[in-house]
Amino acid sequence: MTEQQELTSRVYQGQFGDFTITSEDAKGVIVYRTGLMVAALCFGVGATLALLSADPATVRWLTPLYLCFYLALGVSLMTIHIYLAILHRVLQLFWVVGGAAAIWLTLTSAEPMAIAAYKDPIALFCLSFTFAALAGIYFKEAFCFNRLETKLLTPVVPVLILGHLLGFLSPYGEKLLLATWAVLFMVFALRKTFQDIPADIGDKSVFAYLKQQRSAKQA
Repeated sequence: MTEQQELTSRVYQGQFGDFTITSEDAKGVIVYRTGLMVAALCFGVGATLALLSADPATVRWLTPLYLCFYLALGVSLMTIHIYLAILHRVLQLFWVVGGAAAIWLTLTSAEPMAIAAYKDPIALFCLSFTFAALAGIYFKEAFCFNRLETKLLTPVVPVLILGHLLGFLSPYGEKLLLATWAVLFMVFALRKTFQDIPADIGDKSVFAYLKQQRSAKQA
């Protein structure tokens, strides 16, 4: 029996009844983790370029890297398992708002998107909705799996963005937090690849129960 056959043939005991894991469930987890890995790689490369080079030609690479990061994050937000549907929708909404801000910034600014966001507080605030969605994933993972890297990442994101917006971080402090973010993001993505698939699926009986409750309210 293959690993996938063993996974899908097993019956799990949930809080509201027994459930099984389908091959589609497993594929969804793989897609979720792949999205995180691609996003982490793009973010890491972008952060490295931003920290080590101020050359305009190099900075322009940050826009396509952000696009790749953004799309990969969107894939993960579509396939992540979160019990609270409203929280899931809020994170997806943040992702959409951040993407709209990135399009607006790209079309209206004569400078590369990263430079424009760095200089314009309003632009950075709008763009930060994308990173708020990412921080939501960090928070979910920290809450569910008690991972040290996600516990650290959850506050690093708002502190860095708000620190720049409000001016209470020095340039050195901003660089340190950005580097920390990039490294811990990669650690998080790498560790997810070795995690058991059922852990990311969660208790399917809870999802079924919550769906039943919503249907009963709408009836």
